[in-house]
Amino acid sequence: MSKTQYSDKAPPSESSVSDDFLEAAAYARTMSIAEVEAVITRIVNEHNDDPNFASHVLNAARRYLFDTDLKGEQPAEYQRLYDELKVEAAMVVINSPYPEVRAVVDNHDDIHMPVNTFRTWVIGSVLVVAGAFLNQFFSIRYPAIGVGPTVAQILAVPLGKLMELLPTTEFVTFGYAWSLNPGPFNPKEHMLITIMANVGFITPYTSDIIWIQYLPLYFNQVGLDPPFGFFWSNSNSPVVGNQVWLSRVYEALNAVLVALSTSLLGYGFAGLTRRFLVYPASAIWPGNLAQIALNRAFHADKPTVADGWSMSRLRWFLYCFCAMFVYFWFPDFICTSLSYFNWMTWISPMNVSLAAITGSVFGLGFNPLPTFDWNQMIVDPLINPFFTTFNFFLGALITFPIIAVIWYTNTWNTGYLPINSNYLFDNTGNLYNVTNVVGTDTLFNQTMYENYSPAYLSASWAMEYVALYTATLSYAFLNCRREMIHGFRSLLGRERTSDIHKDIHVRLMESYEEVPDVLLLAVVVGAVGVGVYPTNTSPAVVLYGAFLVMTFSVPAGIIASITNVEVTFNVLADLVGGLCFRGNAIAVNYFKAYGYITTSQTLSFASDLKLAHYMHIPPQLTFCAQIYATVISTFVCTGILNFQMTKIPGVCTPDQPNHFICRNVNTFFTASVLWGTLGPKRMFGPGGIYNGLLWCFLIGAILPIPIYCLRKKIKALQYIHMPVLLSGGLIWSPYSLANIWPAVPIGYLFNVFIKRRYVAWWSKYNYVTTTAFSAAIAICGIVIFFAIEWPGVQINWSGNTRPFAGCDGMGCARLPIPDQGWFGPGIGEFH
Repeated sequence: MSKTQYSDKAPPSESSVSDDFLEAAAYARTMSIAEVEAVITRIVNEHNDDPNFASHVLNAARRYLFDTDLKGEQPAEYQRLYDELKVEAAMVVINSPYPEVRAVVDNHDDIHMPVNTFRTWVIGSVLVVAGAFLNQFFSIRYPAIGVGPTVAQILAVPLGKLMELLPTTEFVTFGYAWSLNPGPFNPKEHMLITIMANVGFITPYTSDIIWIQYLPLYFNQVGLDPPFGFFWSNSNSPVVGNQVWLSRVYEALNAVLVALSTSLLGYGFAGLTRRFLVYPASAIWPGNLAQIALNRAFHADKPTVADGWSMSRLRWFLYCFCAMFVYFWFPDFICTSLSYFNWMTWISPMNVSLAAITGSVFGLGFNPLPTFDWNQMIVDPLINPFFTTFNFFLGALITFPIIAVIWYTNTWNTGYLPINSNYLFDNTGNLYNVTNVVGTDTLFNQTMYENYSPAYLSASWAMEYVALYTATLSYAFLNCRREMIHGFRSLLGRERTSDIHKDIHVRLMESYEEVPDVLLLAVVVGAVGVGVYPTNTSPAVVLYGAFLVMTFSVPAGIIASITNVEVTFNVLADLVGGLCFRGNAIAVNYFKAYGYITTSQTLSFASDLKLAHYMHIPPQLTFCAQIYATVISTFVCTGILNFQMTKIPGVCTPDQPNHFICRNVNTFFTASVLWGTLGPKRMFGPGGIYNGLLWCFLIGAILPIPIYCLRKKIKALQYIHMPVLLSGGLIWSPYSLANIWPAVPIGYLFNVFIKRRYVAWWSKYNYVTTTAFSAAIAICGIVIFFAIEWPGVQINWSGNTRPFAGCDGMGCARLPIPDQGWFGPGIGEFH
């Protein structure tokens, strides 16, 4: 907390000044003028284009260095500015340059604190198994119920305290001394368990491939030499007799190997990207700060006064948790109108245009008051910097009228379809039946295709294919090239990391040994899994995917570490995979798994490495915990997938009574047909329906350039972050403005108004508040499902049925299907 943050107020009382500020002020008195000016120069050089760095400090540093008249004509002002910046310089040297990080991360380390303990592994194992079970089980439910690592973080505390009752007897195993109870449950143990939950709660992406291969409403490969026979009954197994069980075990192990290989590749690339995404102080990873804040609430909650509030973080967390736990019953179960508050559609439920523009279910969500449900927001307004939240909303708002115009002008025949849907349609307005265009080998059949229909996208789905990918590369080159050059030089051994990144946490972590790079091993495991397994896919997909990760993980990671928005590369992976494996949807899916998902895993694991970096946990121990949790989670998820496919009646059908409608699987299937079966050339090539959208790639490469050139002349452009803005244009299908607009006023309240005027309160309670809300929603959702919904208890009244009545709930089209029975070219008119 800096002195300059109080410049518009009376001087703070001693009780409201943080220990960080007092420590920095004391250190500043030991710094020479040359040392201070060197740090001031470094501030300007390293943070000149940093949206997270305090702008008033940066402006003061520029004025001190470049205002030549200040020293001679205003010596008193010059001295005041120097004294102010001296404390800021000390803060940069002995702490983080960012107040968000200083608010929750300790700039000291106890290297003797036990981390690799018996209870860490026991508690971590129990929570990973439970979390993987629940997340895999609910992964196909809509609305989604997810168990995040916050829940594990909370549950670990009573479990850790309970294990403090174990005897303190010391044992020696293979020369390593350990104890059932090494002392009080400490924050490093707690955070390592949380990191295990972070990776262990992620469900395998390859599960979606299994879903669309197996289910009748997708590719329906039952009995067709299935690659995943372990998941089916005896009658569908390709082998008989005593070999059935052995064959299933073999197939299951292969399935696990394929699922594991994407994670292992992610670990390998995350290790390579440490120089770019972990070591730099500018790589904040805002999402980590909430987890650290909760950890601090349990272990290091000092009785300080923050803007008149003396309540402890833990007490505030409990108040917020209980309040949200009670409240969430209403929008989730008692009155879902609070969740889907599409009140304007209630005026005229069958008004097609009203539902399309203002609806929250299948509409675009143009509604000033769309929800009273915290869980409906797809960005966290308290964790994300406000410029991230606003850019995300702005991107959605800009694409909103484009979608409306496409729909109302019937461009690409979208007027015959719902305006906001993630399904794929045929020329009769029905869902696209892929079995009508593929043979028994699941490969594209031209004759069958010409006797059926082209594939059509809704107006909002077309907006999925925008300029994000080339814009990411262009933006990264313009704004992050210095960091990338330093990172590559460090990777090649030409610069030492400590010479580049001077923040305190890098210096503290030099006490621990780093993990060697394991990328080659991960590539081998992936290639073996794909090659040995009957996937109709070449092991080369692993190498293609690795190349995609190498190209995009660094620029996308830098953006994510600064903005908390991950640029997803699913469409790019689909496009490249579709060009490489024409007509083979399964091969394209595996390419996407090793390209897009490995990139996403790389960023996720890099974020966890930064979390361990902040908590000063030995890197080798972090790596072992991540690998262990991933292996356990993969086996658990594989078993639950078997249960879902064989024991849940009507799974993935639109009217499944327990809401297991597989909305994400539908999106995955749509992409599989679009890019794999039909192929990008047929959809986007010359003569293709959506050929014009390819111009978006060029537009994306150009868009960041004028913003970069004009931002110093037009101040407002300094807050435009093009990749984040374009990411906002990807929320459609199935989300809408109703899922992003509510985050804007809340984000402004907490991360602008309160942060500027009540910085002490914000530092102490902001991240604890959002963590409490997220944990309460997750636990309450689980209780509601198992205690109420699973037994079949329902409340049938207008508060629960009104949001889904009428055109918003049905997804009405604007135009009726022509009398001939189809729209667009008919049979024999398309090729």
